[in-house]
Amino acid sequence: MKNDLFALGELELVNAIQSRLSRRKVQPSEARAAHAAFRADLRGGIFVIRALPEEVFAGAIRLAARWSARLGTRSLDIIHVAAAIAVRADAFHTFDDRQRRLAKAARLVVA
Repeated sequence: MKNDLFALGELELVNAIQSRLSRRKVQPSEARAAHAAFRADLRGGIFVIRALPEEVFAGAIRLAARWSARLGTRSLDIIHVAAAIAVRADAFHTFDDRQRRLAKAARLVVA
């Protein structure tokens, strides 16, 4: 299961970086460096990937029912916000405008 979670977490990061690359917001060398830094942070324990409890999915369903029609948020964006709520995150970081709006609507501190 941990490998599946790692793959999902890494997929999200790689896709976000590649999306910024496609919009010419970062250079290829910066994209490679960001991915390498994330992997190093995983190895160093700065980021820890854990299985999501059922309460995260229940929270995601509530967020979707309340906000998706208005904000147009996608499922994975909603899961990220619900997970941040569940772990009582101090700050929420995102490059995605819809995810940012959802995080703010859910009263998270968006950095």
